[in-house]
Amino acid sequence: MPEYSWRAADAAGRVSQGRLEAASPSAATQLLRQRGLVPVSVADTALPGQDALAGPAGEGVLSRYRFGRNTGPVTQAELLTLTSELSIMLRAGLPLASALRVLIDMSLRPPVTSVLHEVLEDVKRGSTLSRALAREEGLFGDFYLNMVRSGEASGQLADVLQRLVEHMERLRSLRESVVSATIYPAILLFVAVVSLIAMLGFVVPQFEKLFTDMGDALPLATRIVMQLGRGFREWGLVIGITVGLSGWAAGRWLRSPVGMVWWQSKILRLPVLGGLLLKYQLNLFARTLGTLLGNGVPMLTALHIASETMGNEVLRSRLSTVAPAVKEGGRLVDALSATGIFEPLAVNLVRVGEETGRIGPMMLELANILDREVETGIRRALTLVEPILIIVLGLLIASIIVSILLGILSINDLAV
Repeated sequence: MPEYSWRAADAAGRVSQGRLEAASPSAATQLLRQRGLVPVSVADTALPGQDALAGPAGEGVLSRYRFGRNTGPVTQAELLTLTSELSIMLRAGLPLASALRVLIDMSLRPPVTSVLHEVLEDVKRGSTLSRALAREEGLFGDFYLNMVRSGEASGQLADVLQRLVEHMERLRSLRESVVSATIYPAILLFVAVVSLIAMLGFVVPQFEKLFTDMGDALPLATRIVMQLGRGFREWGLVIGITVGLSGWAAGRWLRSPVGMVWWQSKILRLPVLGGLLLKYQLNLFARTLGTLLGNGVPMLTALHIASETMGNEVLRSRLSTVAPAVKEGGRLVDALSATGIFEPLAVNLVRVGEETGRIGPMMLELANILDREVETGIRRALTLVEPILIIVLGLLIASIIVSILLGILSINDLAV
């Protein structure tokens, strides 16, 4: 039988580790529970890094922290892992204080340990978990805290934490798919810029001496390329500094409230990217709202938190009118429809949810639909953007090469 290395906690929260033989990871977990232990990690010794109780990203808490930085704030990836491990231990029957002590023993990063110590001390003094976490509101946020409060109120904290992990995982997966989709176009753009710099800065000057005495006899295209190469060589440093300072100034202005609103309103009007961004932001809103409502958070509180999860200020300002309208007795479907940013399908799903008393599940269904549409839109956009970038790069380099060849051919014509 395969051998598994394990790490588990007892009822007092003390962590122990060892090895045992079992038919499968689930069988090893069952054996540990029969010993009165709460399994934290079970890994096949023949497959290093394969943890049966690993965190959401496929890594155990130990590996995630051992190779992390020793300074800096707690990351969202660490928060996701902590939540997952806490949910596992609570569902296994470990008391909250003991579970927190286990997390402290496993955490090797001082910032994580510091946060957990403060939470544990508050819990030992009789505070609820949500109140203890509220001291670090900047890290956990309103959504996280309200989910924990709903779990405490319903007596299902472990299950709510598991749903919270699933929610965080879906959002992270969506963000990562968007970021991954931009990597290849960014590489192509970088290659295009470097190629142009290399051609104008190093290749074109090699032919300048050859064309020096020809003057106006050179083809127009060749003269333009020669002038570009000469200007780049003489003014390249100035151009680079100017572009860098302009980019810095533009970035600073775009981060200001006025610049951010201007940029975000413009980007929403772009033909393909604007629609994708709108669906991505509405996905965040719908998933957050559905998750909160499904866990018993009041409608007005859930609407406020869901609106704040959206990074686009223009969309956030439009959705800020929804909660006041509902508070005055209006229907949610009418308030959302009045914003003008929801498609008919979304409006109809909300209407069905409101009529059947299942707004939370309907919002989650809407989030799943938008999730699929965003992924499909990204794939379609990439099939359009990548060939365009390649063609543009090829045309730019080909135009420079053809211009040089035309100049060489003109020399041969004059010699004849």
